[in-house]
Amino acid sequence: MAKVAVHHPEQGKSTGNYSEAVVCDGWVFVSGHASLDMNTGEVVSGTIEEETRRTLQHIERVLQAAGCTLDDVVKCSCHLADIRDYDGFDRTYGGFFAGVAPARCTVQSGLWGGLKVEIEAIARMPQKS
Repeated sequence: MAKVAVHHPEQGKSTGNYSEAVVCDGWVFVSGHASLDMNTGEVVSGTIEEETRRTLQHIERVLQAAGCTLDDVVKCSCHLADIRDYDGFDRTYGGFFAGVAPARCTVQSGLWGGLKVEIEAIARMPQKS
């Protein structure tokens, strides 16, 4: 079983000891991403909608670096600092997935640095014809 780390070229400073994503046996496991400045690693605060949008845009870029798109995502785990933000989060999240939405778990969690949302994803690499 070979594992390959994925690093998006726009990502500058990492906030910890982890890979942005790992490809293994045709699957892409994307680490938790949040509303961070990709160059400095600092939190970019905003409304739940703004932070959700920025977070999913980061995930989209990492998936592109791995050779996937958001259409290839089969599962997301979502953490909200305040579950009362669920409606705004869900409306924004839904705009990123056309067709069959990924399976999802959404929970309230204590998040680092004042973040409102963190999302991780699992995608299946497109099958080559």
